[in-house]
Amino acid sequence: MPRLASLALRFALPFSVALLFAVPAVRAQDAMAPYRDAVARIQATALADSTAYDRIAYVADTFGHRISGSDALEATIDWVLTTMRDDGLEGVRGMPVMVPHWVRGDESAALVLPTGERPLSMLGLGGSIASPPGGVTAEVLVVSSFDELTARAAEAEGRIVLFDVPFTNYGETVRYRGAAAIEAARVGAVAALIRSVGPYSLRTPHTGSMRYDDAVTRIPAAALAMEDAMMLHRMFDRGQRPTVRLTMSAQMLPDARSRNVIGEIRGREHPEEVVLLACHIDSWDVGTGAVDDMGGCAVAWESIRTLVRLGLRPRRTVRAVLFTNEENGLRGGLAYRDSLGTAVTNHVFAIESDGGVFAPVAVGVTASDEGFATVQSIEPLIRPLLAESTVFPTGVTRGGGGADIGPLMREGVAGAHLNTAAERYFWVHHTPADTVDKLDPGEVARNVAVMTTVAYVLAEMPDRLPTGPPADE
Repeated sequence: MPRLASLALRFALPFSVALLFAVPAVRAQDAMAPYRDAVARIQATALADSTAYDRIAYVADTFGHRISGSDALEATIDWVLTTMRDDGLEGVRGMPVMVPHWVRGDESAALVLPTGERPLSMLGLGGSIASPPGGVTAEVLVVSSFDELTARAAEAEGRIVLFDVPFTNYGETVRYRGAAAIEAARVGAVAALIRSVGPYSLRTPHTGSMRYDDAVTRIPAAALAMEDAMMLHRMFDRGQRPTVRLTMSAQMLPDARSRNVIGEIRGREHPEEVVLLACHIDSWDVGTGAVDDMGGCAVAWESIRTLVRLGLRPRRTVRAVLFTNEENGLRGGLAYRDSLGTAVTNHVFAIESDGGVFAPVAVGVTASDEGFATVQSIEPLIRPLLAESTVFPTGVTRGGGGADIGPLMREGVAGAHLNTAAERYFWVHHTPADTVDKLDPGEVARNVAVMTTVAYVLAEMPDRLPTGPPADE
């Protein structure tokens, strides 16, 4: 495509020149020598094509958000299945999966005291129950940790507890989203609020899954934009005794039918052995899910399409799976694993893209020492495509995987994640700002080039990737 031509030259030409002038003795010992010509074709093709980006934009603009149970998700799946077949992918099918069907409904939050009524920017947390009719109105107790709530438990009865916890990293801070309703209910609160899980905000609240514990009363739970949570905290510290009204009409409907989307290119010698490219096709019900995670799906899909276009049929099958229901249930990943039975051992490698398709930085790998060394040997082929980041080290690095391939990895499959320059990923993650304009066509194309390269080499190698327990990290 013309708009990517300069990018293709920028990355493909230095790569080709480096090959041309390589020292013959070094090249003779190069384990990647058998794959370099095919990889050069793969990367030149991927870098010159904007199809992946164009399809992210089409899905985001046409279908919008794709929460599990929604008509939009199923319409997207129908379109992807049809288009994959038109692309010439093999084994295209939808794998039936029953998924949770949570509906947000109308919702709002407002500060009612000590000022005049003032709307707060909020999003209910996925899986929350509704408030009573007319909402919950109560004074707010603001805490900064679970430990602080325990210390102030005597103050929580009948109040709304707000966890105003600054973002450190996702794994640490997201604990408050998951358990806020449980811990607040445990001390007698009538509702739970959290500061949105993210490092930056333009008054953009973040949704995401929460959970309940049957041992305590279920209370409604929502996230506030960072600015509003901080304002309430300041008012609380001044002794102004802020009072909030939270109104939610969320409901959990019976499970709905959905599908994992599967498309592949079958291996010419060992079609039963699979290199899996993973992502999730569902999204939250705000924004359009372009970053999280239609971008990853477009990259996995386009990787297969690139091999088909070039007539590169590797020894093993390369399969893209666009998993359903990653966001609020992981039913797609579990159903796929369960469908394999003992044949799960035929999956030799799985790589997931679910961190935003910004500039590619690394392939983070969880495998045995021997398996890791094999994947690491591919690094020279992808190194010219990789960027620097403050989030991840560059190259093929230890440690990686993904939610959807987690069930496979627990069965011993080597797993990886395509890491990107995700400094701004959590700015838009699970927010109304998750839209396609946050992505760059050239960076998307580089993700395709990296993923296709790794998949092709691992599928084409004479011997399958060594198995064994993951190395200690």
